[in-house]
Amino acid sequence: MTSPRVSIRARTASRQALLAMALGSTVLATTTMAAPAGPLQAVPSVDLARYQGRWYQIAYYPNVFQKQCAGHTTADYALDDTGQVSVTNQCLTHEGKVSKAVAQARVRQPRLLGIPTGPAGSPSMLEVRFAPAWLSWLPFVWASYWVIQLADDYRYAVVGEPGRDYLWILSRTPTLAAADRAHIHAQLQQQGYDPGKLQEEDQSPLP
Repeated sequence: MTSPRVSIRARTASRQALLAMALGSTVLATTTMAAPAGPLQAVPSVDLARYQGRWYQIAYYPNVFQKQCAGHTTADYALDDTGQVSVTNQCLTHEGKVSKAVAQARVRQPRLLGIPTGPAGSPSMLEVRFAPAWLSWLPFVWASYWVIQLADDYRYAVVGEPGRDYLWILSRTPTLAAADRAHIHAQLQQQGYDPGKLQEEDQSPLP
């Protein structure tokens, strides 16, 4: 039979061990938890001449304005003489039809009632308008389009916006190497995004 003194010592040791485990778990969670991200940063610059052309959507945060798309989403950009970029997005719908949307993009610039009030910003911080041109003077018809990651050779780009509610991974080809995806995801976590919310895009070859 175990003496009361030994039993008390055993219970005390057990409690100390449990306390140590709990404290250790807390310390581990504290050291591995990512620090809250600050304001979103775009890449230093984008060469819009190199950025133009076709991009394939690889993955994205689901959103209302793409809910009709079943896959094969692409974006075509063309730079004009005024420095603005025409944007043509298209995808295949769930009914097998082509859905197309045409927009205009420009470098972000402080404006008041559509009139520029300051110098234009970096080409990596664009704003896009899908509304008709006659509404372009209204600030709220322009949505932020920030290039937040960009490969040196422009083989992939990651696009977001300051609120982190929208996110797109784009590639020059219908597929992206696993190493590139791993690098992108690691960067996204540092930028305050949750890669787990990404939806993969169907870019399988069409018959």
